Amino acid sequence: MKENYMQDLIAFPDASRVWIYQSNKPFREDDVDRVNAYIDRFAKEWTSHNLQLKATGGLMHRHFVVLVVDETRAGASGCSIDKSVRFIQFLEQEFGQNLFDRLTFAYLKDKVVHLIHQSEMKQAYEAGRISDETLFFNNLVKTKQEYIDGWLVPLEKSWHKRMI
Repeated sequence: MKENYMQDLIAFPDASRVWIYQSNKPFREDDVDRVNAYIDRFAKEWTSHNLQLKATGGLMHRHFVVLVVDETRAGASGCSIDKSVRFIQFLEQEFGQNLFDRLTFAYLKDKVVHLIHQSEMKQAYEAGRISDETLFFNNLVKTKQEYIDGWLVPLEKSWHKRMI
């Protein structure tokens, strides 16, 4: 976890916009500082219609690129969102990751992030590898408040449950 990212996040309003990109494998421990440096630089340079966005971000659990924008100053528009997508594509190429796979889900078990493909959910549930209490990452959160309160949720309260 990038310490200054979490400190930065505290100053952002609860309604700040959040984007989460999940990797298909953990970033190498040796790359974490470099990834966070790229994210930090992107957040500082991110603009919308030539207006500086108040943004922050970081790599969480070596799997999740999180970007946050306070839209009270300037809102993230189509062109600025396109810039963020190009940035994520850059990270994919630079580090050999896939950050756009929406059919693989992440859950936390024994303090370790595990990945599971949508097609394996029912079998894993029936076999007891995951249960209603298993904490799943809800990468569809849209605001800082949702991120804080509902990024990690038990399967039984998550939209992932419909995959069972």
